[in-house]
Amino acid sequence: MNGNIKANQKQVWSPDLRNGYYQNPVIHADYSDPDVVRVGEDFFMVASSFNMSPCLPVLHSKDLVNWKIVNHVFEKLPYSYYDKPRQSEGVWAPSIRYHDGKLWVFFATPDDGIFMSTTEDPFGKWSPLHLVKETKGWIDPCPFWDDDGNAYLVHAFAKSRIGFKSVLNICKMKQDGTALLDEGLRVFDGHLHHPTIEGPKMYKRNGYYYIFAPAGGVTNGWQTVLRSKNIYGPYEDKVVLHQGSTLVNGPHQGAWVELETSESWFIHFQDKGPYGRITHLQPMRWADDWPVIGNNVNAEGVGEPVMSWKKPTTAFVGEECTPQTSDIFEGSSLGLQWQWRANIQREWYDLREGGLRLHAHKRTEETDTFYDTAQILTQKFPALAFTVTTHLTFSADSEGDTAGLMVFGHDYAGIKLKKSPSGMSLIKFIGQQRDERTVEQEQFVLEVDTSTLYFRIEVKEGARCEFSFSIDGDNFQSIDFPFQAKDGGWSGAQLGIFCLNEGGEHSVGYADYHSFYIEAKEGG
Repeated sequence: MNGNIKANQKQVWSPDLRNGYYQNPVIHADYSDPDVVRVGEDFFMVASSFNMSPCLPVLHSKDLVNWKIVNHVFEKLPYSYYDKPRQSEGVWAPSIRYHDGKLWVFFATPDDGIFMSTTEDPFGKWSPLHLVKETKGWIDPCPFWDDDGNAYLVHAFAKSRIGFKSVLNICKMKQDGTALLDEGLRVFDGHLHHPTIEGPKMYKRNGYYYIFAPAGGVTNGWQTVLRSKNIYGPYEDKVVLHQGSTLVNGPHQGAWVELETSESWFIHFQDKGPYGRITHLQPMRWADDWPVIGNNVNAEGVGEPVMSWKKPTTAFVGEECTPQTSDIFEGSSLGLQWQWRANIQREWYDLREGGLRLHAHKRTEETDTFYDTAQILTQKFPALAFTVTTHLTFSADSEGDTAGLMVFGHDYAGIKLKKSPSGMSLIKFIGQQRDERTVEQEQFVLEVDTSTLYFRIEVKEGARCEFSFSIDGDNFQSIDFPFQAKDGGWSGAQLGIFCLNEGGEHSVGYADYHSFYIEAKEGG
């Protein structure tokens, strides 16, 4: 099977309908809080990466429909406490802008402050992270450079850190983006009509300052737009996009993009539970200096999301693609689709001829469950329904060495090989995290006399998972172990591979992963 992956590899979700139209979502994967900017004929997207590393993915497109991962802004967060998984913390709601010949990314971590990085080459090196403001509870920052040369930053607040929310604030900023010049002015209070207003993105058009900002909460909210002739307001407010009669709940938190042809488009996410916050693309136009987004616009000018529409009119026809999934672990670096559950440590892995080698290092201190384990290598659910098959050879050294395949979220489950006194055991395990307490159980399946196996998870529509294994890669034996995948808080469920020592011992054991292959299933 390993040798046929390249030949058989195909997209597991196809937004491009190949007839001049596209279907939503354009990315059926968890790219939360997307922001997009156009630079000439290129479009670049950034998204929240929370506790995962490498951090802050950069995606590229030529047509707003077909996207692939091209980079990460930085490798790991600059604080040692992110060396352990801190679920739903870390990088929140980044923004991306093009100014003065450079791309600029701003983001906040809710406990550390607001950071910035720039580059002239988004496919290459980004500048080291710069702490713009050390603060707690300031979130979702977006820079804005005005026509008169003044620079500003608009942001929201996290109630969990600062005691209040639903307020937007604008600060003066140094033109080079390195510091804020004041504590800002609160320009909008959403408590009355737009509770939980956050994620502000600022633009200017026809003399109006616009702040696009989601409100009402991730699951059942709406997209709000504010406008004013003065950057500090007062701002008028208008709901421009809601779920309406569609199945696209909470359509909000995204970006307005204007094409070279002057077409306008709006990119946003939909919270789809275990599938994460998936990315939609909406047609957009202007009427009376207000944006009109989506279709079936009601008398108040509120649109509904579309499920299919004519593709954007771009000068360049992009290749059909979606963010990367399958991997045969060639080359000198991990594929960009992979992220660790905490700050990456180089001793966890290396790449060599024949695959990816994960080393059986012990877990960090005071860690005894998968929920708190850092060295799980993950990627996102990529479609409604699919199968994932991984081929590994396990070279155990110490008792407690283990390697396997899992689905991760607040509820998680997997199958693994584990070295035991009697040899090698195949084990299924399940865990649940609630109220900062994790309960994990495992069950012996059978003894195996081989160290090379294929593990498989079939994910059915609705994120129902079934596990199986094979000796030869063709004949799979089902494990009686149905599992309903769940989200991981503010992120979707993840697929994970791992090798570690569960006994807290030093080990020189390892697992060689030869392939990781994702195939679409009917309904996906």
